[in-house]
Amino acid sequence: MTLPNRHILPPMPIAVRQPRANRRTDHNTGAALSGVVALAFAGVLAVLPASTAFAQDRPLAERPVPTIRVQGEGKAAVAPDMAIVNMTVLREADTARAALDANNAAMAEVLAAMKAEGVAEKDLQTSGFSIRPRYSQPPRRSDGSSEAPHIVGYSVSNTLSVRMRDLGKLGGVLDRAVTLGVNAGGDIAFTNAEPEPIIAKARAGAMKDAIDRARTLAQAAGVKLGPILEITENYVAPRPAPMARARLMAAEAPNAVPVATGESTYSVMVNVAWEIEQ
Repeated sequence: MTLPNRHILPPMPIAVRQPRANRRTDHNTGAALSGVVALAFAGVLAVLPASTAFAQDRPLAERPVPTIRVQGEGKAAVAPDMAIVNMTVLREADTARAALDANNAAMAEVLAAMKAEGVAEKDLQTSGFSIRPRYSQPPRRSDGSSEAPHIVGYSVSNTLSVRMRDLGKLGGVLDRAVTLGVNAGGDIAFTNAEPEPIIAKARAGAMKDAIDRARTLAQAAGVKLGPILEITENYVAPRPAPMARARLMAAEAPNAVPVATGESTYSVMVNVAWEIEQ
């Protein structure tokens, strides 16, 4: 006997109930997690207004302060009252010993002459000394070759730095030094024994110049100057400058070297920054 075709249904799922104790535990755990999330969210809400306010304040705090920056220059010229002279004695001989002995003898006479002119020990200073060999320069042969250079002698150089505080004696001292054996050097730099008051005058002039420039800029821009934010200074060493009344130092000796002292110019530059008043 043939049975009719029937659809075979899949097995029905069987629901399994958990014990009440387990369901109670899951409910408690979920409630606890919900409480933690709620607390965390509340914390975020509590912090958020302060963070937002801080973020809004940062651009104002970091905004650059509007400033006016200028450079001022001040100069002060004065006649020098001191000269620094470099005198060099150069001697050559076949041996280093002979060259050194000759140099020592000449420099000893120069030192004695400086002291006789009233130059103090503190104003005499050896600023250079050297012993160098002298080499021959053999001529080239017809084939273009030449012999190797060889030592033919030695030269000894001794340089004395002299501070002359009495400029009236400078010309005579130079002439006498050459007579006694000074045969190189001769560099002269005029300066002042106490330049601090002169530099202070130049510094004050530089600051006044900077203030005048800043006021002009502020007025032209239609703003007001606030407090000074920064001041820096740059001092420029004096350089000799000719002047119309430069006097030629008259020397007592008839063969004295004529010397024009001129003026020494001290220069100070300042960089100043002002805040623009809001």
